[in-house]
Amino acid sequence: MSTFKERKAGFLAIELDGAGYQNLAAAVVAAESAGFHAATFADSPAPGRVNALQRAAFAGPLTRNIALVPEVDTVYTEPFHISTQLASLDYVARGRGGWIVTAADSPEAAAAVGRSFVQGEALPQEAAASVEVGRRLWDSWEDDAVIRDVATGRYLDVDKLHYVDFETPADFAGPAYSIKGPSIIPRPLQGQLPVLAAASLVGEGLVPVESVDAVLVSAPTPELLAAEVRHVRARLGAEVAIVAELDVVLDSRGQPAASRFASWAESGSSAEAGRARFVGSATGLTDLLDSLLKEADGVRLHPAVLDVDLEELSRLVLPELRRRGSLRAPLQDGTFRDLLGLERPASRYAKTTIAAVGSEN
Repeated sequence: MSTFKERKAGFLAIELDGAGYQNLAAAVVAAESAGFHAATFADSPAPGRVNALQRAAFAGPLTRNIALVPEVDTVYTEPFHISTQLASLDYVARGRGGWIVTAADSPEAAAAVGRSFVQGEALPQEAAASVEVGRRLWDSWEDDAVIRDVATGRYLDVDKLHYVDFETPADFAGPAYSIKGPSIIPRPLQGQLPVLAAASLVGEGLVPVESVDAVLVSAPTPELLAAEVRHVRARLGAEVAIVAELDVVLDSRGQPAASRFASWAESGSSAEAGRARFVGSATGLTDLLDSLLKEADGVRLHPAVLDVDLEELSRLVLPELRRRGSLRAPLQDGTFRDLLGLERPASRYAKTTIAAVGSEN
């Protein structure tokens, strides 16, 4: 993990769950046009569902500046596959890929992939192991491993591919596994994709704080959110970026937010338990975000109805936040690491002399 640089104006992310392939293109382009810095994609493993990583990859060629950050479960998805698929996302998105680490505490998720149900202390262990595997595999190709030497007929310099030699620790609660490596695709454009996780999943005895670049912070009410951000920053230190989580229901199209929320709730929709919710005017939300961005490095918004609330956010909220100087301008042609103020790291194996593939081959 790299040091998060001096905090000035903050950034905004928007959750695009609910936008399927029919309107995902319109949604992500609208979010980018509105000036959001990142789009995230929620996931819940289920048979036949297009997963979050696939939706993010679909959005890659359609966009230019917005970071694309899917949730990927670490319990019921193979770590090697996670690493290579996220590296592929980074290529498709031209360096704008990221990873929200989740650890599904769900019998349904286990059943969807035919695995035994994992719970308790095994969840953060699975997450920590998967992140470590991913990071090692991203480093297993040095940046200049692809040489395309026509004279000798060599595509790769095998001395710049490396074994990762990962084994789960002795006290691992789930089934033990090992991964030799190297990866099957070159190092991501960013070197290391930014890794995010819920703050509740990170800390002593959980996913190590040095394994993540940002944490997602929740609180039961908007009034408690800023205090929770300060608490998490004190607990985890200044090097990790803090992103506050907020559900949003706005006055829109002549309908008060309270009425919209009541209709939304009656339809059977529900938000994540324990996540703060703002219900009200665009002006009220702007004031709240202005305050939050003085405490957090960024805020992720979860609109109740994507197309309706995004319209108000685009028209009234983001322009005013920029006018006040609390929201930075969109990053033109940058990477997700650039957005977070993170330098591009060198491969940890760059000085290793043992090749992953014998030179006799």
